[in-house]
Amino acid sequence: METGVVKWFDNKKGYGFISGSEGKDVFVHHSQVKEKSHNKDLHEGESVMFDTIEKEKGLKAINVQKME
Repeated sequence: METGVVKWFDNKKGYGFISGSEGKDVFVHHSQVKEKSHNKDLHEGESVMFDTIEKEKGLKAINVQKME
């Protein structure tokens, strides 16, 4: 798993970007936020762990977990 920081996230639209530890921006969709509660909102500056997959438009975060 990689670590990163939420660069920005639009909670109404359900997507945003994470700044990955390697300096790359990674797309994130709320459906990939793995939280036990129904609160899948991410906030700017929040630390997260995630895996990535390569998609047509670039990297996409999967299995996103908020760090405490």
